[in-house]
Amino acid sequence: MHVAVVGATGQVGGVMLDVLAQRDFPVTSLRLFASSRSAGREMSWSGQSHASENIASESATSASIPSQSITVEDLATADFSGIDIALLSAGKTASLAFAPKIAESGAVVIDNSSAWRMDPKVPLVVADVNDHAISSNTGCIIANPNCTTMVAMMALKPLHDLAGLLSFSVSTYQACSGAGLAGVAELDEHLKAGVEGAAGLAFDNSAVSLPPAEVFADNVAFNVLPMCGSFADDSSGETDEEQKLRNESRKILELPDLEVIPTCVRVPVFTGHSMTINAEFSQLVSPEEAAEKLENSPGVKVCEQPTPISATGTDETLVGRIRQSGERGLVFFLSGDNLRKGAALNAVQIAELIARKG
Repeated sequence: MHVAVVGATGQVGGVMLDVLAQRDFPVTSLRLFASSRSAGREMSWSGQSHASENIASESATSASIPSQSITVEDLATADFSGIDIALLSAGKTASLAFAPKIAESGAVVIDNSSAWRMDPKVPLVVADVNDHAISSNTGCIIANPNCTTMVAMMALKPLHDLAGLLSFSVSTYQACSGAGLAGVAELDEHLKAGVEGAAGLAFDNSAVSLPPAEVFADNVAFNVLPMCGSFADDSSGETDEEQKLRNESRKILELPDLEVIPTCVRVPVFTGHSMTINAEFSQLVSPEEAAEKLENSPGVKVCEQPTPISATGTDETLVGRIRQSGERGLVFFLSGDNLRKGAALNAVQIAELIARKG
């Protein structure tokens, strides 16, 4: 497969490159794209390059290249011909401008932004959840859900199959890497600035002096912010992050009237989105039955203490604290790596499904 990564110099783009290498994706050629600011930069990729049968006589094994240097191309002026699969993580504006152009060149575009998720003509896919939604046509766009939705779907879809999901309320605890490299840098800066005397915050909210918040609505270090994203342009009082979680869940699960009550919260964690879900089902299901179903579902691991630290760098969504809620409800806690399964891994898993379809 001739593969492109758009937004290769960004946070998720870097993880995409790692995942392609780790999963030994059948890359014949790899092209990297970014904005003009990063064009011309040399990036090293240590994945395996697989020789295409029609252009090389060596086997894939003998064509292995431990490390190669690739020049980043300018997205705005590039020629996209010859690409089979393009993984995009360049933001909504860039995706709206360039995803159709890349698709028109014949590539399957797997987009990580919010640009195409609610387009009725574009499949919104979580690998191992709704693989059937993937189109096998060339020259199409496939959307990755929001990273928070992704973590939730890994647990909710198996339980929906088991007992019929009617509604769920969810409180999220979202990591700062969900706001990109700038979010990680701001948390790091604020933690370092406040480490001396931080224990004084137990009694006095002015015990430490922190730099002004720029990425987040308030200082996130040593704190919890009851708001992720921006307020929606309506009278709901919800944020766009909360509305994404509701709307995307309905589309992925094919439940257009599903009741979803979300509250999205930012916490001082670098990576790993967590959440508490209280779900109601049409059938009675015990915590033991739910745990067994989840344990036998791909991409899920049941454990006693799911935490964002434990989830970081792993492919599975961790689920625990499963307990009864009312007559036909369950409440549980889950954590997942928002950069891997929440973005990069899911994109590569979709690419693997495309590759298997030929």
